[in-house]
Formats: sequence, C-alpha cells, structure tokens
Amino acid sequence: MILAHENLNRKMKVFITHMHGDHVLGLPGLLQTMALLNRERKLDVYGPPRINDFLQAMKEAVQFVLTFPIEIHEIERASIVCDEDEYYVEAVQSKHVIPSLAYAYVEKPRPGRFHPKKAEALEVPEGPMWGKLQHGRSIRLSSGIVVKPEDVMDPPRQGRRIVYTGDTRPFKRLESLASGADLLIHESTLAEDLAERAREYGHSTPSEAAKTAKKANVKKLILTHISQRYRDKDTSKMVQQTKKIFRNTIVAEDFMRLEIPLLEK
Repeated sequence: MILAHENLNRKMKVFITHMHGDHVLGLPGLLQTMALLNRERKLDVYGPPRINDFLQAMKEAVQFVLTFPIEIHEIERASIVCDEDEYYVEAVQSKHVIPSLAYAYVEKPRPGRFHPKKAEALEVPEGPMWGKLQHGRSIRLSSGIVVKPEDVMDPPRQGRRIVYTGDTRPFKRLESLASGADLLIHESTLAEDLAERAREYGHSTPSEAAKTAKKANVKKLILTHISQRYRDKDTSKMVQQTKKIFRNTIVAEDFMRLEIPLLEK
C-alpha cells in the first residue's frame, strides 16, 4: 500500500475472508504501520469468527499499542455486513476447507445527470433550488409551477457491483451474489491439470472461475490467488483456456488499476 502511494490515514474498512495465514497474517503489520504513522481515525475490520481472538492474541504477544480505535465485526452468516450512504457490502459463506467468506461491494443507485440548460429553460434560478432537484426533491417556483427532478435530470444510474470470492470451490450462492456484476475477482489457484488437487484443498481452477462468470453474466473476470508455481511463469496459457469459456478475462497483477464505468440505465 505504501509503494502504491495509498494514504494509510484515510477512512477505510478491512475485509478478511478466512483465517488461513496468507490471508490474515499481514493484518497486524498493517495495523502497527498505521499506528507508527499516527493514525487516529477509527478502523473497521470484518471477518469470520475468531478474527477478534487472533488480533487480541497478537496485541498481547507482540505488545504494540494502537493510536486509533478499531472495531471488529465477526460474520457468522450471510448478510449485509455494512451499510453506508453510498454503498453496502454483502457477505456470504463460501466453500473452502475452513469457514470462509465471499464479499460483494455494491454501490447504491446514483442520481441521474443534471442538465442546467433544462433548468434554465424552466426558469429555475441557479442556487439552492438546483441542489434540491439534484437530491431528488421537487420544487415550486414563485409562479406556482412545480418542477420535478425528472424534468431536469436523467434517470438514476445503477451503482457498480464488485465481487471478491476469497479462497473457494465453485458454489451456487456465488452465482447469485455475482449476478450482473461489473467485476468478479475469482481465485484460480491451480490449473486444469491439477483440478483434483484443487478440489481436495478447496480451491478453483481457471475454467471453473470462467463458468461461474458466464453463469452470473458478469462484465469482467479477474483471476487471482494464482499458485506461485505459475506466477513465475507465463500465465497466458491459463488465460487462453479461460477465454474459451469467458472471453473478458485477465490475470491480476500488483498495482493493477482498472476503470469501471458508471453506466446509464
């Protein structure tokens, strides 16, 4: 995060999928780094049962002091785990060898585009009345004419939906969680020749990720959690196999940036 020039003091939430070391052991270091940078803003941490026990044990054993409050949310069942003004996050139980979670980040619908020229044509004075219309409230002009938001604005724009699977085998609930998603980030630990091992260890292959993406009708698929045996090699063959099932597929890379457009209804 530091190399990516991300601000560790900003408002943020941390979501942990499960209690395997490669998914949770970085958290104490992240918290201590935030404290060293004098973070004061509260941090919310979401994860499966025992995430609180883990953090308390680390604080006692390593004896570091936080400069900011931390609120831990243990998730025991599928639910909307946080609900903010502009978005919510939904969690479902995935299918791994230990309790594990998949998450969907969902933006709430946004107001449609405001057209100043339409407002001017209706003789709506610029200022507070424009603001009320942009916030979905009708106004009454001095002439007695009522102007509604739809008179000067486009229809609401659907928010974006991003789904992250964590470590998992394919499971039916994921298809509904990811239905119509703008982006599905799906683990693809082992290639097709190790499909049996993937099943044994609770992981997915690229083709299984692609089948889920196709069934869920997502717009884009990113393969992640690639085994180190492939990460040092060319992953193009893995992508080529996947694209036979779901064409819009790429492999995750460090510092990758994607623009997800906000489409009109």
